[in-house]
Amino acid sequence: MNKIVATPPTQAEIETLRRTTYNATLIQRIDIHEDLALFRIKPDTQTVPFQPGQYLTLGLGYWEPRVQPTQEELLEPKKLRKVVKRAYSISCPMLDGLEQLAPCSELDYYEFYVTLVRRADAPPALTPRLFHMQEGDRIFASPRIVGTYVLSGVQPDEDVVFFATGTGEASHNAMSAELLSRGHRGRIVSATCVRLRRDLGYLAAQMRLSTKYTNYQYLHFTTREAENTNPGFPGFVGKQHLQQVVESGIFEAAAGMKLDPERTHVFLCGNPAMIGYQPPGAPPLSSPGMLQVLKKRGFHDHGEDGPGQIRFEKYW
Repeated sequence: MNKIVATPPTQAEIETLRRTTYNATLIQRIDIHEDLALFRIKPDTQTVPFQPGQYLTLGLGYWEPRVQPTQEELLEPKKLRKVVKRAYSISCPMLDGLEQLAPCSELDYYEFYVTLVRRADAPPALTPRLFHMQEGDRIFASPRIVGTYVLSGVQPDEDVVFFATGTGEASHNAMSAELLSRGHRGRIVSATCVRLRRDLGYLAAQMRLSTKYTNYQYLHFTTREAENTNPGFPGFVGKQHLQQVVESGIFEAAAGMKLDPERTHVFLCGNPAMIGYQPPGAPPLSSPGMLQVLKKRGFHDHGEDGPGQIRFEKYW
């Protein structure tokens, strides 16, 4: 019996696959640098109402080209005509072109804050294809938006503090814009840790937002700039991981506020090491994360709404 060898789809097949699979268009791409970008994607139908902090699944066919250089990918024949899908938290631009607040509810597109993964334990499938896209290209965007990492239980006069690493900031941008659009009266502080300052994709918008709203503040920390790694560098501060800046008091001094479990909600999104997440049966953590640091201060993660609650979403 002759062995059937799967062949890649022809260009005509690809056009058919795109036409029958995709339901949205990349309307704008803003490159922060070669490995970090904002993607604004508009569905063919109206955007679906959702709660800030939730996520949507994007997908591209395995038949789509991948940006280079990235880890070589050898596809199994069964994948040649299939779609790779991944979930991404929905972000927002914070302010529009007229410097007015731009919450997700007022947009006719979805914004995503994405890092290009060039290498991983398994060859990365979606982001190399996503970063090959140009404005006008088509993509799959799930009509269903889900997630429990949301603002439930936050009252207008309570403080809200967001801690994120890298693109984990996306959901916090959507939440911050929503709170401000509601006329939130309590303090809102969004703190982000990145390797290098060039990885702060929303820095300019965040600074303008902090000027526009007196109860909003954006703090950013780095781990791989010269002042983080070179003891001889003027102004050396060492690596400023979020759990360390909280434990040392640097965060409270910079924010001008106390992390008070009686009036503060805390949200954590990003690297599991920052969060301090320990799966059942996993070995002890090599160093404490935010969960451990905050619980010492009276915060909890019991799933109750209200001040003192720690909510978290890990990115892998």
